[in-house]
Amino acid sequence: MIFPAIDLLGGESVRLYQGDYQKKMVVETDPLIQLQAIEAAGLRQVHLVDLDGAKKGSSVNADLIRRLRENSDIFLELGGGIRTLQQIDDYLQLGINRVILGSIAVTNPELVQEAVTRFGPEKIVVGVDGQDGQVKTAGWTEASQQSFAEVVSAMTALGVTNFIVTDISRDGTLSGPNVALLKQLQQDFPASRFVVSGGVSTLADIATLQESGLVDMIVGRALYDGDLTLADLKEAEDGVSETNYSSLGY
Repeated sequence: MIFPAIDLLGGESVRLYQGDYQKKMVVETDPLIQLQAIEAAGLRQVHLVDLDGAKKGSSVNADLIRRLRENSDIFLELGGGIRTLQQIDDYLQLGINRVILGSIAVTNPELVQEAVTRFGPEKIVVGVDGQDGQVKTAGWTEASQQSFAEVVSAMTALGVTNFIVTDISRDGTLSGPNVALLKQLQQDFPASRFVVSGGVSTLADIATLQESGLVDMIVGRALYDGDLTLADLKEAEDGVSETNYSSLGY
């Protein structure tokens, strides 16, 4: 499944370069217009991130997220600053389809385990973001001492089955995804499902990932100043078996 990305910052949809909040490009001043365009193109899921929340550790854009949810039936996965069970419950009650937990996978793994137990593994996806082999937290502003594999291993032991893996050095660069990293993780953790994030910029990138068995991916900047269109994503996604949507609850 291909997830167009909508990143929220200051009430707008933006794209950052390698996670740098000072290097942003405004995609759409009204994110609802962007969301409705994605839905109109026939795509069925969106990757939504509260960048303000990721940096501050709270649900900064909650009102905007509510507006997006109330005006669209598309599958929404949401991340950014979600660090309590109450926040998870609030967003799931709002109708968000699944919640992305990032920093707390490193800082509070016990909460992740409780979330999986309480809400079910299909409602929780762990975002593992890093650079040069090292996982980062707090909106990519703080470095941990753990590798991608170490975090995935720890989360798998807690019952997590879905992961979004972002190579920050590829994010927003249109330089192509880190296929080697994702293939290695898929090989090491065959029971887990990995969503590729960072650097997906051409139909060739998508084909390479699909041929490698990595059929779930996030596309961001390439839609707005790169070589991909929503129609391209729909065409590429149509080649994926309908049975793959069962993991998203379709």
